[in-house]
Amino acid sequence: MSLHETFGQPLLTFPDAEKSPLSIRAKALVFVDPRSRQLRQELEQLAPRSISVLIRGETGSGKELLARHIHRASDRGGLFVSVNCGAISPTYADAELFGYAAGSYSGSASSRAGWFGSANGGTLYLDEIGDLPLPIQIKLLAALENHEVTRVGAQQPSPVDVRLVAATSIDLAQAVAAGKFHERLYRYLSEGQLELPALRERVGDILSLAEYFLGIYSQRLDLPVPLISDAAQHLLEQHSWPGNTRELENVIHFALLVSTGDEILPEHLNLPEAPVSLVTIERQLKQILGNGSAAEKDALKKLLKATGLL
Repeated sequence: MSLHETFGQPLLTFPDAEKSPLSIRAKALVFVDPRSRQLRQELEQLAPRSISVLIRGETGSGKELLARHIHRASDRGGLFVSVNCGAISPTYADAELFGYAAGSYSGSASSRAGWFGSANGGTLYLDEIGDLPLPIQIKLLAALENHEVTRVGAQQPSPVDVRLVAATSIDLAQAVAAGKFHERLYRYLSEGQLELPALRERVGDILSLAEYFLGIYSQRLDLPVPLISDAAQHLLEQHSWPGNTRELENVIHFALLVSTGDEILPEHLNLPEAPVSLVTIERQLKQILGNGSAAEKDALKKLLKATGLL
């Protein structure tokens, strides 16, 4: 099955990302699974509005992809600026986010707009916003409400027009209750919320994503594109994917490098064999009861009664 057979064009790529150091998985979205298609509808309703958006989802599930799609589907002509809050220096967080005036620091002959100023007219994406220090959260809320920022060392505020899209892998409501996240900022962010299901909860996306990764890595490594065998497809769909899309990308990359034929087989995936589910067992038993001989049905019924399953 190609990436575009089932639902028209479920794969949304970001060609402009080729100019940036984004990973492969940060350049495409798949909306095949029913839950993903519902998410896309919610996203496209929020995108044209000016309100802030909070994306909740597990690590590696693709939250930045949704943020980029919101920016592209809005009418904002400015830049999409992505910031990992966990990587912001606590000492210089104020200057990194809001900028600084010339001469504010030793050797700083010129001023800097900061991440907030760089996103003027566009979208500021704050990944893991819960990692921001509380004093910076308060300043962030003020900047959003007043549409202006005061750079470190500046005498006057500067007007800004920034749309905030934030992401978190934790329950911010619990962080608020624990006194670790600013309650008013949480309420401000909660105007627009998107829940990104984990990959294991949108099984319909798995094979399309796997084929995408396979195609990209085959092209990069100048290798022929192998097929994914039926048994390997089944294993991919049954795996729980605790590492989400990030884990799937690594698994497919590995499989491409170790496969020797024109097919990806289960042993190439380096995944544990999927346990047989109760649903599968029930389906097989019904097939035997429906299609087996009278003697087979009799023997099976006796066995199920003896084990307490019937």
